[in-house]
Amino acid sequence: MTTPERDDRDLHDGDQELALSDHRTEQQRAAAVDTGTALGERTQRPDVDIPTPAEASADIGVVGMAVMGSNLARNLARHDYAVALYDHWVDRTATMMTEHGAEGTFVPAGSVEDFVRSLKRPRSIILLVKAGDVTDQVIDTLTPLLEKGDVVIDGGNSYFQDTRRREAKLAELGLHFVGAGVSGGEVGALEGPSIMPGGPTESYEVVGPMLEAISAHVDGEPCCTHIGPDGSGHFVKMVHNGIEYADIQFIGEAYELLRAAGFSLEEAAEVFETWNTGDLDSYLIEITAEVLRQKDARTGKALVDVIVDAAGMKGTGTWTVQSALDLATPVNVIAESVFARAASSHAELREHAQRVLAGPDARIAVEDLESFVSDLRDALWSSKVIAYAQGLDEIRMAGQEYGWDVNMAEVAKIWRAGCIIRAKILDRIRDEYAANNLATLLEAPSIRDGLEKAQGGWRRTIARAVEAGVPAPGFAAGIGYYDTIRAPRGNAALTQGLRDFFGSHTYRRIDDEGSFHTLWSGDRSEIAVD
Repeated sequence: MTTPERDDRDLHDGDQELALSDHRTEQQRAAAVDTGTALGERTQRPDVDIPTPAEASADIGVVGMAVMGSNLARNLARHDYAVALYDHWVDRTATMMTEHGAEGTFVPAGSVEDFVRSLKRPRSIILLVKAGDVTDQVIDTLTPLLEKGDVVIDGGNSYFQDTRRREAKLAELGLHFVGAGVSGGEVGALEGPSIMPGGPTESYEVVGPMLEAISAHVDGEPCCTHIGPDGSGHFVKMVHNGIEYADIQFIGEAYELLRAAGFSLEEAAEVFETWNTGDLDSYLIEITAEVLRQKDARTGKALVDVIVDAAGMKGTGTWTVQSALDLATPVNVIAESVFARAASSHAELREHAQRVLAGPDARIAVEDLESFVSDLRDALWSSKVIAYAQGLDEIRMAGQEYGWDVNMAEVAKIWRAGCIIRAKILDRIRDEYAANNLATLLEAPSIRDGLEKAQGGWRRTIARAVEAGVPAPGFAAGIGYYDTIRAPRGNAALTQGLRDFFGSHTYRRIDDEGSFHTLWSGDRSEIAVD
């Protein structure tokens, strides 16, 4: 199967950027331009001699000494694990030892054979290499050296179908393969990420204690749990990133509406700062205030005003939408966030449209600022809830399709810290799933009541945006979904009638069983269709 943009995947979080170069070590800067070459495939690099390590001297091994790999290895060492290190660029392993070797017990290896030999049995190996073909190449290099019962963990941003394929392939060899979504970027890898491992139960018995130890913790609970079989861990991580796309889109729409209403950057930052003390308390809301206040070192202007108005993306949001389409489950708020980024990047189209398309001037006259901000907060909170609901619904549907029994309360629990979408509301989501047998998050009592109270402000915000010509596709998609699923009847009956007219696709009746077709080009009588 050809995966979307698989050759462009890397090992970083869907929207995580590398730290500014002046804050990075030589090793990290080198990692930033790494091409993800396969094990053993090298170009000219400095000659480094690494002594042969002692046999069975390491508890776990890490392959890939780029930023994520080195930081995760350091995290493991800080938790008193002896960590074997390997990178096809031997000098990078040496640099890791020079800069951080005193932080714990590291066992560097200069060859794949030495690396595998240094691991205690059953061997546990974490791969933090470029996702896609490189991951397959690394696995193919390692497997002849491994024994039955050994565990290989892919900690990169791999496509879940690739993970399912790899798990099945290694299972035939008696090896355990774990696809572990790791969220939190390079800081999380070092200080405690959210980890979403999927794979055989037996494998989690081996590596689970180590992964839980290095993960973020909330109230003494690790932000790591066994998600389920084969590709379930990477699927949950993919959906996490899709929710992240939507969350960022909603924040952007709230920001744009504040500016349209005449708020200065500082005033907008203060609004986000205030929101971060209530139900909207989250990592993304917190850093929004910081970004809005950041000055550009070169010009002295606000940084946000000198950044090109075009959003990038690495593909996990697209995967989320494509997978939802395959599962026939609606994630329209996530889809709108992906399309909004795509639209932002069409510079020529936007420039032309600005010249030829008429519309309001995107300014909002506000008489009651307090009510305006309150309504905007309701729109942001409600849309955020819809994104979580749609993402969790996609996970549930995937579980039915692929035979996973994913515990939604556990998913919400491990997203509470260490990851990009960590937020106060996840405590409530975890509690609701733990206490109730929910078909969807939106039927949870506290969520349902919250949406009922907030929908007035949500609707008023969208109406203001439409009237003023301020784009709010995420907010609008959220209320559209909310109204669609609560409507006793919509327009789908007409859709099916039209499909039957031009394509004989049949329809079902409300008063009879089976499928039917109207003879539209004949006497328009109805016939039953087997």
